[in-house]
Amino acid sequence: MTVRLATYNVRGMKDSVPALTRVLGALRADLICVQEAPRLLGWQARREALAGSCGLRVVAGRRLGGVAVLAAPRVRLLHAESHVLRVFVGLEVRGLAIAVAEVEGARLAVGSTHLDLNAAARLHHVTEAMALLEAAAARFGAEPVLCGDFNERDHQPAWRYVASRLTDCYPVAPRGDGLTFPAGSPQARIDAIFTGPGLRVRDCGGALADPADLAAGSDHLPVVAEVESGAGLRGPVVNP
Repeated sequence: MTVRLATYNVRGMKDSVPALTRVLGALRADLICVQEAPRLLGWQARREALAGSCGLRVVAGRRLGGVAVLAAPRVRLLHAESHVLRVFVGLEVRGLAIAVAEVEGARLAVGSTHLDLNAAARLHHVTEAMALLEAAAARFGAEPVLCGDFNERDHQPAWRYVASRLTDCYPVAPRGDGLTFPAGSPQARIDAIFTGPGLRVRDCGGALADPADLAAGSDHLPVVAEVESGAGLRGPVVNP
């Protein structure tokens, strides 16, 4: 069973919404973790309209934190929760949206997060987010998946913490250069998908979308990963 996952910072839909919509459609993902989802006036309707324009639905995420999870029709939602992570005075409010879902028997606990520009806050928030995600996964017998805009690179502490607990999909089965920011001329890989040990990574990289749409839709590029499970997730598949 193959599940297609994606993560995408949509910059509050401040860029070209038609281009953004086309990119989301081109992802062809079962579950899409979104960062900088709309969170001001009409935030809920705008999120739902964006998802609906691509044949998706919003299955997790509240206003604070600006994170959400979108799902395709074949995804069955089992549970959703949203958390505001520890608030640091003077810094932006950060959150975690979790959707526990089944895709043709494969059960995943998928979390979307957006870490801060402040290094100490990033490390605190990512440890908090991992604890919440692992708890949700354990309650439902699901495989944990953490996606997001991590605002740092793979040699830095918050990224390394997640990579010590989950698999960073891109290095396992890379497609393309993996760079995600800035969209017009990417220089850094700061967006990523991490998966639990019961999933085998088949492929991970950028979206097969029109380059003009990718540059116009957001200041980040999306990341897409195809992962494979065995019979549901009850028989773990060891990552290569």
